[in-house]
Amino acid sequence: MTLPDLLNSAPAQGASPRRDRRSYKRVELRLTGRFLTTESDDHELLTSNISCDGALVLSSTPPGCGQQIVCYFDELGRVAAQVIRITPDGFAVRFQTSQLKREKLADRLTRLVNKDMLGLDEERAAPRFAAASQACVILPDSTELQCRLTDISLTGAAFEALGKPPFVGDRVHAGNRPAEVVRVAGRSFAVRYLRGAEIAAS
Repeated sequence: MTLPDLLNSAPAQGASPRRDRRSYKRVELRLTGRFLTTESDDHELLTSNISCDGALVLSSTPPGCGQQIVCYFDELGRVAAQVIRITPDGFAVRFQTSQLKREKLADRLTRLVNKDMLGLDEERAAPRFAAASQACVILPDSTELQCRLTDISLTGAAFEALGKPPFVGDRVHAGNRPAEVVRVAGRSFAVRYLRGAEIAAS
């Protein structure tokens, strides 16, 4: 059974009411990231399990139950959420997303689970070539981020930020090309170039 099947499968007959309230099945997947509270407090997080509509988060500094937060997952990007339960090791959240966003999360989670289980490399649409030059990436708020270009291809590029890197999902400009951040690891990040309709919708 694929992950989308798992995420969308109905609860088993006779399941407890608590499980019945879950719209999607969760999978065990450790994702790192940060969360931002309404007070602008910024804390690290690590998921214990996750689905298209929520996650169980391990954290030593849980926010209050019912609080609105924004999660920045290194592999998924920005997701708005509400804290629905406090646990001994952290807290549980329900994502506040559109159906389109849930479908994108399902696609990304499917790839991440398969990558973890099968040892797959990061998918790349074109071969990349090593590079070593200075570059400037324009962030969503129009500020300039000085970087070192580490590799490049026809469809994207990878950088090492000299400051705070952008988040997964951010729309940026790499040189004069509009792009989307698809991977962040420490100060390193990768982008894919946007085309046509994607640029118009950004």
